[in-house]
Amino acid sequence: AVAHSYFAEFAAAYERFEFHPVVQQLQTFCSEELGGFYLDVLKDRLYTAARTSPARRSAQTALALIRDEMLKFVAPVLSFTAEEAWRIIHPQDASVFVHTWRKEVADLGVTPEFVAKWDVIRSYRSDLLKRLEEAREAGEIGSSLQAEVDIVAPSGEYEALTSLGDDLRFVLITSAARITPGPERLIRVTRSAHRKCKRCWHYRADVGSDAMHSGLCGRCVANLFGAGEPRAFA
Repeated sequence: AVAHSYFAEFAAAYERFEFHPVVQQLQTFCSEELGGFYLDVLKDRLYTAARTSPARRSAQTALALIRDEMLKFVAPVLSFTAEEAWRIIHPQDASVFVHTWRKEVADLGVTPEFVAKWDVIRSYRSDLLKRLEEAREAGEIGSSLQAEVDIVAPSGEYEALTSLGDDLRFVLITSAARITPGPERLIRVTRSAHRKCKRCWHYRADVGSDAMHSGLCGRCVANLFGAGEPRAFA
């Protein structure tokens, strides 16, 4: 949804022959939306999910579509770079310049309610990052995965957070996330008491539960040797 919104703005700016807003917004999209959020969250799925799992494949597909669309939009200002990258990625294709914009990334029927829900979730993540940094400076945790978070959320926000189920911890990049309803927003960070999984680096109670793989958590065992873990949102 975010990519679609940015790409629509890029196309409109090019129609007005305004190149500089595209360059500025491309930098914002790459640094804040991709680097600051999406790619950060996506890493766990790409690194730890089963190689051919729907969760990992869908992430790769989304990245490929975003990559191709970005190359089309950067082509008018970085022509040679975009063309070189396109030919490496699509060696059988003629040129990036024979393609049109906004064909690869659709809005997928995203509703205003869906966007509002993710705005709430991302606002909690932003607040949590401050708490994590405070805990890190106090020497309570090292990485964010060493933390567990307890959240109190008011009505509306509580429903947005709980809609992700267990996937919320992957969005927040913590080893656990617990939510309770309450009158106002409250976020508490504590150090996990559990062992660290050698593969995914999450601190989980089930690390070592499989005698054959004493250093792995349950989901890593499932991803490597079983049916894989279910992932729906992150």
